[in-house]
Amino acid sequence: MSLPDRIDPRPPRRIYRWDLDKTYLRTDFDNWRQLVRTAFEKAHDKVAVPGAPALIRELRAAGDCQVFIVSGSPKQMRSVLEEKLKLDGVQWDEMILKDNVRNLLRGRFRALRGQIGYKLPILLESRARAPYSEAEEICFGDDAEADAFIYSLFGDMVARRVDEEVVRKVLEAAQVYPDETRRVMTAWKKTAIADPVRRIFIHLDRLTPPARFARYGPRVVPVFNYFQAALVLMADGLLTAPQVVKVALEMVQTAGYNLLTLSNSFQDLLRRGLPLHEIIQPLIQALEGGILSGPQGVLAALRPVPDIVAAFTKRLAVLGAAPPPPRVVHVDYLGLIDDAMPRHIKGKPAPEPKKPKKGKKGDEETGAEALSDEEAEAEAEAQEEALGPREQAALEAELEEASDEAAEEAEEDAIAPKPKAKAKASKGGKADDEESP
Repeated sequence: MSLPDRIDPRPPRRIYRWDLDKTYLRTDFDNWRQLVRTAFEKAHDKVAVPGAPALIRELRAAGDCQVFIVSGSPKQMRSVLEEKLKLDGVQWDEMILKDNVRNLLRGRFRALRGQIGYKLPILLESRARAPYSEAEEICFGDDAEADAFIYSLFGDMVARRVDEEVVRKVLEAAQVYPDETRRVMTAWKKTAIADPVRRIFIHLDRLTPPARFARYGPRVVPVFNYFQAALVLMADGLLTAPQVVKVALEMVQTAGYNLLTLSNSFQDLLRRGLPLHEIIQPLIQALEGGILSGPQGVLAALRPVPDIVAAFTKRLAVLGAAPPPPRVVHVDYLGLIDDAMPRHIKGKPAPEPKKPKKGKKGDEETGAEALSDEEAEAEAEAQEEALGPREQAALEAELEEASDEAAEEAEEDAIAPKPKAKAKASKGGKADDEESP
């Protein structure tokens, strides 16, 4: 009997999906100047969120998994971002970045900051391509944009817990472009029915109160640091105690954490009702174990060792009985639509839709002659040849700022009160102060 020429690897049973900016990397780009400065950074200048590299390495070490990165960073930064990940010892399977040059050339200014029309179709298309239909997913995002909303909606769409009417209303309210809506609906129909999204971790870069995410149910876990994420993953059976301590060790060595601050993070999760009591003793044993108490161990980095371990144990022991876990809720996506909007228009009323002008191919956004996909890609390639990545980022930021200002002016015009009509003289010769209702 002949043996096969090759043995195909077993399909991954677990998928980890990561954002980059403010989730894996510490980045500031709230205005165009910060965006330009970010574009000038070299790989060694970029700073990872403490514990994030160690967490990905430990999750990857367990095997039988894949790491997918979907980021709103521009495609022109790919080489720098890949170099940074390699410097951190992080391996990934796929990285998708945003093509904002193409968006600019096609006049799609909403797409520059819009997230739901960018990430949701990518997540659904990736899920439809997954070699194992039952693979579970663990998602990582942040509170700077719409990650909790998008990941949660993605999971409920695959599980068919939301119907098509709700999804279409969400996409319409989020001002998603028609072609992006078609991508979402097409990819959704191709995904096998499953309930894959097990956890959604939201890094609280903006220190949003954790209680605000209770509207998404217990699947969404907001974390102040990645030691907290590692603890929850240990309770879920995805990490061992020594692996959690390795994440803590990186945070101690690179960001000034110590066992007391880490124990405060543990207590915070317990107070929120996360079921972590069973992992306390294994974690303490790992802290005291010989494998981590050598010259490079976490205990060697802290003094005095016995006092700190005792304090850690005492702090966790005094909490007593755990509060009830977070309750399961039905997510009202239409009621939470503001969470899906870019920060610069959150909480503002949407402007009245204008009647679209028709260009040669019916461009609904600008009224100008629309570029085909092939023409847009050719223009983008020409732009990339003419400008380096830094110059492209500067141009992109300037146009984005200009589009934001134009959008704000349009919104002000749309919601500004109309001037009172000129007073009309009555028969008695007196002017009416205002029109009758």
